[in-house]
Amino acid sequence: MDIRLFLDSTYLKTASQAELDESQNQAVAEHFIKEAIEEGFKLIMIRPEMVALARKMISEAGSNVQTGTVIDFPLGKSAIEDKLAEATQAIADGADELDFVCNYEAFKKGETNLVKEEILRGTQLALANNKIIKWIIEVAALTDKQIIQLSALIKNIVIANFEETDYARVFVKSSTGFFQTNNNEPNGATIPSVMMMLENASPLPVKAAGGVRNYQEAIAMIKLGVKRIGTSAAKAIVNGENSQNEY
Repeated sequence: MDIRLFLDSTYLKTASQAELDESQNQAVAEHFIKEAIEEGFKLIMIRPEMVALARKMISEAGSNVQTGTVIDFPLGKSAIEDKLAEATQAIADGADELDFVCNYEAFKKGETNLVKEEILRGTQLALANNKIIKWIIEVAALTDKQIIQLSALIKNIVIANFEETDYARVFVKSSTGFFQTNNNEPNGATIPSVMMMLENASPLPVKAAGGVRNYQEAIAMIKLGVKRIGTSAAKAIVNGENSQNEY
């Protein structure tokens, strides 16, 4: 097994979050893109404004690394039309994969029809453009019951509206890695949360994101059945090292 093919190497900080100026932050993004090319990771996950840069670097290198980006990140509260507009621009810029933040706060408030509509329309847009889509449910913001319900909701929408051949292109993803938890509780993927997602999203694939920082943790997630791992520690994982990165 080549673990590189499971890894979405990730850099999603804004300049202010990284406490850098814009040119310095772009340099960090370029480092992650270059590293993904050199290491042969499955994908580089980058902010929308960096997608065109990533595609250019990957094309110039003659690499097969895919480019992914996040939509309505990290809160997921934007109007559906705004999400679709951001995704359309990302597609135009060359993104291969779109990781939408689901409006999990609306889901928690019982606004199920809104959530159903954004999942349906976002998935339609992605699949119509031959892109992979991942729905981030933000497990740290949900109860166990809500993780189960939201994973099942996404699955049921996809099964009801798309072909079986599409299922592998629609993921349920655990986390943004940016959610603020209390008392230093995990804000990303955990074994229990991922197990609930796997059990209730199947046959859709699952992406574990946030908190996977070493080879052993990555292998544990893969053995559970996840198809992708989102991490800013991709190189450390491949090298068998421990990373202190928060994502």
